[in-house]
This record gives sequence, C-alpha cells and structure tokens, in this order.
Amino acid sequence: MLRFILLVLLFLTQMVFGQGSTDEAAVKETIDEFFTGFHQQDSIQIKATVFNPVMQTIGKSKEGLTLVRTETFSNFLKSIVSIPEDKVYQEKLLGYEIKIDGDMAHAWTPYEFWLNDEFSHCGVNSFQLVRKDDDWKIIYIVDTRRREGCQ
Repeated sequence: MLRFILLVLLFLTQMVFGQGSTDEAAVKETIDEFFTGFHQQDSIQIKATVFNPVMQTIGKSKEGLTLVRTETFSNFLKSIVSIPEDKVYQEKLLGYEIKIDGDMAHAWTPYEFWLNDEFSHCGVNSFQLVRKDDDWKIIYIVDTRRREGCQ
C-alpha cells in the first residue's frame, strides 16, 4: 500500500512540474512570436500575441531624472510598420526568467538593441501575460533603456 501511495505521489509531482515547464515554454513562445512580428514589421502577428496591452518605457532625461513614458499600442504598431526598409534593427534577447501563478505569468528578458549593425542601447523587458482561452497573451510591457552598464 505504501508503494502505491508513493507511486501516486511521484506521478502527481511529475504532472505538476511537467505542466509548469509546458507553460514556461508557451510563455516564451508568445514572446518569441511577438518579436518575430516586431522584426518582420508584421502588425497582424504582433496583434495575435497581445490582449489590450499597456506599454511603458523607463529611462532618464538629459538632467538624469527618471522618466516613465506610456505609449498606446496603436502608436507602437504604427512606429514599427513605418520603419524604412533601409533601417536594419534587431532586439536581441539575452535570456528569459519566467514566473507563473495560475493564469498569470511574468517574463524578465534582458536585451540589446542594434540599429544598422551598431549597438544602440540595452535594458530589460518586463512582460505580464494572461492565459486566455488556453493561449498566453501579453497584457503589459515595460522596458528600461540605457547606453551604460550594458554587457
């Protein structure tokens, strides 16, 4: 009987931990799809990864004061699709730290941004996601941007 109980506990433990890694992979996939759309200037693909997103950037003014800028999602999309073809840009994600609780996920992704093959800036993206209809959707993105202290 004790063996049966231990076997059941082992099985349940594997199910719980297996689900977590599956969810983490799905969260990462949503973020990767967002950036694929971003780099291809594909507003339809970007829209497929979000649900009424809030977008903010944290940076510094010329005087060194902390600024928080909020951008509408529609303006973000317009700015991405209007980048001229002669501008080559790439946001390189340097890693993923993903935390999940039920239908909420958080992903922390350090990055470097390159423009025309030259380093522009670095920072961190912080994504909040919600599981909606069995898919993970981005509901909030806040990033930092800086030129110093980059890897």
